[in-house]
Amino acid sequence: QVQLVESGGGLAQAGGSLRLSCAASGRTFSSWAMGWFRQAPGKEREYVAVISWSGGSTYYTDSVKGRFTISRDNAKNTVYLQMNSLKPEDTAVYYCAADYDGTWLMVGVGEYDYWGQGTQVTVSS
Repeated sequence: QVQLVESGGGLAQAGGSLRLSCAASGRTFSSWAMGWFRQAPGKEREYVAVISWSGGSTYYTDSVKGRFTISRDNAKNTVYLQMNSLKPEDTAVYYCAADYDGTWLMVGVGEYDYWGQGTQVTVSS
């Protein structure tokens, strides 16, 4: 059974920073592609950043490029999302997700097999 548990969300002011963490259970974590997605009220879930099993490849949605950084520590079964220069439009529930078949790095919501419960990020102006 795979479990993903996010932490680190909360309230930040515009221009501030937050760091999200996602702790994963499962002995094959190092072979999974991992991603961070977000969903704002009334909007569809969208990808924010994804990282390959090795950490060697990453993709970012255009709106967060240069501000957010995804990383992983396979020894700790943890993936991170460092969020800097936060904007009010970053307000959303952020979800960690795992693609069990990490052969290719995918950005589609439907490509990911396991999801965390989500953590709220609120950015005030």
